[in-house]
Amino acid sequence: MEEFKNSGAIRRQILDLVEEYSHAIQLEKEGLFNPGKSRINYAARIFDEKERINLVDSSLEFWLTTGRYTKEFEQKFAEYLGVKYALLVNSGSSANLLAFMSLTSPLLKDRAIKRGDEVITTAAGFPTTVTPIVQYGAIPVFVDVELESFNIDVSLLEKALSEKTKAVMVAHTLGNPFNVKAVKAFCLNHGLWLIEDNCDALGSKFEGKLTGTWGDIGTSSFYPPHHMTMGEGGAVYTNSRILKKIMLSMRDWGRDCWCDSGHDNTCGKRFSGQYGTLPPGYDHKYVYSHFGYNLKATDMQASIGCAQLEKLPSFVKRRKANFDRLSEGLKCVNNKMALPIATPGSDPSWFGYLMTIRDDAKFTRKDLVNFLESRNIQTRNLFAGNLLRHPCFSELVKNVDYRVVGDLPNTDKIMNDSFWIGLYPGMTNAMLDYMASSIAEFLSSK
Repeated sequence: MEEFKNSGAIRRQILDLVEEYSHAIQLEKEGLFNPGKSRINYAARIFDEKERINLVDSSLEFWLTTGRYTKEFEQKFAEYLGVKYALLVNSGSSANLLAFMSLTSPLLKDRAIKRGDEVITTAAGFPTTVTPIVQYGAIPVFVDVELESFNIDVSLLEKALSEKTKAVMVAHTLGNPFNVKAVKAFCLNHGLWLIEDNCDALGSKFEGKLTGTWGDIGTSSFYPPHHMTMGEGGAVYTNSRILKKIMLSMRDWGRDCWCDSGHDNTCGKRFSGQYGTLPPGYDHKYVYSHFGYNLKATDMQASIGCAQLEKLPSFVKRRKANFDRLSEGLKCVNNKMALPIATPGSDPSWFGYLMTIRDDAKFTRKDLVNFLESRNIQTRNLFAGNLLRHPCFSELVKNVDYRVVGDLPNTDKIMNDSFWIGLYPGMTNAMLDYMASSIAEFLSSK
């Protein structure tokens, strides 16, 4: 007992020192913004002593897989979203993989996606929204996006529909929600699954309801640039008990058992069941009902996420304020560049500030981007731009089955003429104003 008390006291002392260290290093890092000299990144981690304390606390336990912090995060994240179930995974890309693959489960019977079935999506975005579809052997059907919102053009959904269509899997672009009400109605009308890639839109709302919670499954990423971070990490979430069961199985090697790591016989029938053509009483911990993976995150990542989740509402609020300030500062350039517009009925938690050079402009995106980068303002394209023009499609097209609705002119416009700058919560008003004035200065000379 005395040893336990001593270890507890030492642990408390360690965590107190972590807090002291965090305060000291924060003071060392603080400095004034120097326009043109200080780097303005498009994103950065925002954290304080709470994340460090949780991380060290978790490391002292040395429980290196999922554990108590994972349980806490999954519960609180589900509560934040207002859904029944949330599962932590090791990345947003893994979340998309798990979300899609769960819809191939034989437990879904006639609604299960099979090889050769079609999934409606877009080519303007991040590749891992599409990758699971291709890798499984389903057929992505690409539709164009709207230039005003950079999201899926819902007027093209019926044209994309075929007797093979089983699902829609599409992202909310840079925090701006797609018309999820229209997409969901389309899915309900035709008996289709809806996966919302919510990796860039955590905290966004459409008609008062959080994005990621409208469809059958939502996904999030906790990579450092996103709305909250664990370094690496992601999540899937749903209100469906059967989908949660499938995703839990596939996340954890495909096993049929649902015991937590380090626990046995949760079901009370570990050696008394009959599964497939296995011998009666085969150990349930080693029965596999799906072809699965190991997509779990560590408890150390989850510990960071628990602290980040408490800050998420303030992060979202700051992103919105930063968007408004940039928009005000860039009103004067609207005749030469199309500025981002929120989807009607939405309240975006903006991930980035996406701009598109107008067709009659006397300069190129490369001209403007090079000017901004020379001023230490970091820029980004809208990810793949047009995924179909990348080597994975254009050089391997014989091995990839896909279908395109129309010619994707707006997707190509984004590929050629769009870029974005950051809005992350750590940006100061001085940084935002410098970015706006730099863009205005460049355009005034053109």
